[in-house]
Amino acid sequence: MRVTKYEHATLRIDENGETLLVDPGSFTAPLDDLGDLVAVVLTHEHPDHWTPEHLDRILRAAPGTPIFAPSGVARAADGYEITEVAPGDTVQAGQFTLRFFGGRHEVIHSSLPLVENVGVLVNDDFYYPGDSYAVPEGVEVGTLAAPLGAPWLKIGEAMDYVLAVKPRRAFGTHDMTLSVAGKTMHRQRLQWATEQNGGEFFVLEPGESLDL
Repeated sequence: MRVTKYEHATLRIDENGETLLVDPGSFTAPLDDLGDLVAVVLTHEHPDHWTPEHLDRILRAAPGTPIFAPSGVARAADGYEITEVAPGDTVQAGQFTLRFFGGRHEVIHSSLPLVENVGVLVNDDFYYPGDSYAVPEGVEVGTLAAPLGAPWLKIGEAMDYVLAVKPRRAFGTHDMTLSVAGKTMHRQRLQWATEQNGGEFFVLEPGESLDL
């Protein structure tokens, strides 16, 4: 299995000629080479994690591709066929087994509404929490895509999250709100947290991949 990081929070997972796409949002450039796409996962409704423009391009390239997302996305993505998922659900998409965790986006501010969010575990190995610190209880995470920067993120809390998950490998994502210096600093902090439990941290720039 190979995971490729794109700008901000978009992730592509490839396995034996099939592709899974996660959170193609507003900070991400148009994606191509999607002929083998078997599913799209949207963790929540915020536009940095999905846009109609991305979904339209994706569905033109791979018509009929199922889209899995919480009910908040189904309401926001009016006119698209969304298969609703919630924490505790497991679905199969081609060769990908998808298990969902969490349920709530991290709080940005009390003045802003709370939204649903799901973390997704792919093939019992790769985990991405969306905009949350949801720990997949009872799971030994092989590779974690850990959030680096966000309006809701404090780096100490992100470090504690990595310490709680204890992944064997980790890399940073959700990073377009950070400067180059900020990305470097936050990566160093999450590298330290990953290494406390014997894991290895990788730096991935947009378009770079990690073989799992």
